[in-house]
Amino acid sequence: MRPGNEIEHKHFEDLREQQIFSALLTPHRSLDRTGFLAVMLFLSIVSFATGLVFLMKGAWPVLGFFGLDVLVVWWAFRANFRTARAREEITVTTSELRVRRVSHRGQVAEWTFNPLWVRLDMEVDEDFGIEHLYLISRGHQIRIARFLGPDEKASFYKGLVEALNAAKRGPTYNPIH
Repeated sequence: MRPGNEIEHKHFEDLREQQIFSALLTPHRSLDRTGFLAVMLFLSIVSFATGLVFLMKGAWPVLGFFGLDVLVVWWAFRANFRTARAREEITVTTSELRVRRVSHRGQVAEWTFNPLWVRLDMEVDEDFGIEHLYLISRGHQIRIARFLGPDEKASFYKGLVEALNAAKRGPTYNPIH
């Protein structure tokens, strides 16, 4: 086999597997680490100062309950931040659509579809907008983009539909690559 044929074949393989669409979806968290520390510092100072007032009035057990409240709020924020480690990766090439979901515990679930056979469906609420997006292929249905809000789901839907349409058109040959 001539080396020129191998190069052409490899170039065609690169085109066939060209990534058309890629998205990494993560849960939204409005409070970053600095904000968390500021909230906890403020809550601690207010709770301690209020607890001291009760301590001076002779109600010493109240100081402990204020400390317990701070601990419960800290624990709730930590649990919330742990769940933010979840993610969903969606990629489309000319030959496959891959969904990789990683839970906040690190458990991985992966689905691979042929983009020629995938249909994108949605549930829409008149007041709220897009509530759920689904990939449907050969009797299987999986819910995607769970982390996104209604407007973000609409934008994501549009981008994914365009990518699936591009995959259905197939690879294009561009000799100036």
